[in-house]
Parts: sequence; structure tokens; C-alpha cells
Amino acid sequence: MSLPLGFTDQPSELLRVEPGFSLAKQPTNVSPGYTGKKSDGVATLTERAPVLAQLQEQLFAESRFGGKKSALLILQAMDTAGKGGIVGRVVGAVDPQGVKLTTFKAPTDEEKAHDFLWRVRPAAPGPGKLGVFDRSHYEDVLIHRVHGWADEAELERRYSAINDFEAELAASGTTVVKIMLNISPEEQLERLSARLHDPTKYWKYSPTDLDERAHWPAYMDAYQKVFEKTSTKTAPWYVVPADKKWYARMSVQEILIKALGGLNLQWPAGDFDLDKERARLDEA
Repeated sequence: MSLPLGFTDQPSELLRVEPGFSLAKQPTNVSPGYTGKKSDGVATLTERAPVLAQLQEQLFAESRFGGKKSALLILQAMDTAGKGGIVGRVVGAVDPQGVKLTTFKAPTDEEKAHDFLWRVRPAAPGPGKLGVFDRSHYEDVLIHRVHGWADEAELERRYSAINDFEAELAASGTTVVKIMLNISPEEQLERLSARLHDPTKYWKYSPTDLDERAHWPAYMDAYQKVFEKTSTKTAPWYVVPADKKWYARMSVQEILIKALGGLNLQWPAGDFDLDKERARLDEA
């Protein structure tokens, strides 16, 4: 699959977490593999939307005739990094009937009474669906490590359980794409300030955003551990620089296009006699 104008490398290759990866060494206010300006990137996002939409439609269409393939986009990030923008501007460009969006909040008392994956398994996408997790089961190793709510033994058990779960998804036909939107603390501060100075954005702000911000170094360490423990061949992590919203959206779009494009999706031929149905139509 050829690269769109302005790209020098596939984001799926350039941004994938590989052995030896160090989150601390990753710049956030950059646009690796892209030579264009913001206006070019915004145009590219619009131009490539129909490509992603067609792939998603083919995925959905195949499932109507027995296809078992699906895809799951997992979005993780610090607050204000742009998960909502990815959902709205990238995933929002495809047919919503083929999308299953799940936003994971703090677990309820019922959910706490079960293993951490209990509430996650039913949210996995079925055949033909593009699933999206806005936050995910990774909260149960990130927050719990940062705040000390789980000891090292339990965290190791959860990393292993996550790998097993994602391997099961892959074996059943689900392509798993895991994105960490990597924002700087300086950019986050600007975005939080913008929310508090714009009445149309008050609803996006939560006092807990500042509470969690105070644990920034611990969160970065927790993310590093996640990458080391759970970036696998079947479910790799991609760390996307996110200070530039336009670049993050464009890159995630390309990563999804590459992932779906690798599924060899085809338009179903239908389960009817084409010539007979055309003849009937001519007589109608």
C-alpha cells in the first residue's frame, strides 16, 4: 500500500514499539516520517478518510457473508492527549453501524467483584466490527501501579492475563492496534488552561486531571513497563507524538489503514444468482 503525499515512512513502522524502546527518549512535539505542514496534514486526513471508510465497510460487508475478521483500536494516554479527537475525526469518518465504541470509566462495585478483564471481554468487537476502547484494561495496570493499589506479583499476573487475552482476540480474527498518544506535560498544561478559559470546554475538565498530573513521572514509568511487558507481535504498541493534534490523528489513521489493508478484505460476491436477479430487475 503506497504512502500518501508528504509521508517518507509508514507510521506503523516508524512508531511501533520495538525491543529497547525508551519512552523517556521520545519527543512529543514532532512529526516523524512526515514532511508537510499542519495544513497539509489536515488535508491528508480528509483525503484519506474515504480509504479507511471503504476498508471498514468491506470488513463489515464480509461479516454479513460469514467473515470472522474484526479490528480493535485501543487508545491510552494522559488526560487531554487527544483520544476524543481520534474517535471523532478518525473513527468518526467511517460508517457508525460498523463501529463498537466502549469508554471505560472507574469500575462499578459489581465490576470490582470480578477479575479486571470481566468487564472488558464483552466489549470486544464481533465479526465485521471496528472496536474502539477509549481507555481500556490497561488502566488496571497503569493506575494501580502508580497508586500502589496492586503489588508487583498482581501486576505481573495482569500483564500475563492481558497478553493471553489479546492473543485470544488475534486467534479469533481480531486485529489489535494499541495506541499511546504521547503528550508533554507542558502541552497538557496549555490544554487544561484552555478548558478553564472557554465555557464550551468546561465540560471536558475534571479536577482529577490535575490530581493525576502530579504523578506524571510515575505514569511514564508505568507506561514504560506496559510497553516492555505487553507489546507483542500479535498486539504491538504504537507511541504517537501528540503535541501536534493534526499529526497524531493523521498517523493513527494511517496505522489503521495499514492494519485493515493487511486483512485482504474483499467485497462479498453475494449468495444469489446475479444474472437471474438482473433479469428479474429488467422485468420489474
